[in-house]
Amino acid sequence: MKVIKMLEEMVEIARTAGVEAEKFEIHGNMSAGARVRKAMQELKKKAQEVRLAVNEIKKAKKEG
Repeated sequence: MKVIKMLEEMVEIARTAGVEAEKFEIHGNMSAGARVRKAMQELKKKAQEVRLAVNEIKKAKKEG
């Protein structure tokens, strides 16, 4: 359940980044570009958290 919730959070971050990317590319809003970059950094961090959580779950199931 923990992994699913984290992935759902990643999807929401990506959706928001998509809106900001449109503002950046189509409308030329430079601030939106900064928000896209920030969102990508958040996704990178969340992806690492997902990897660690999956490894923890695998390890726990292996031991238990």
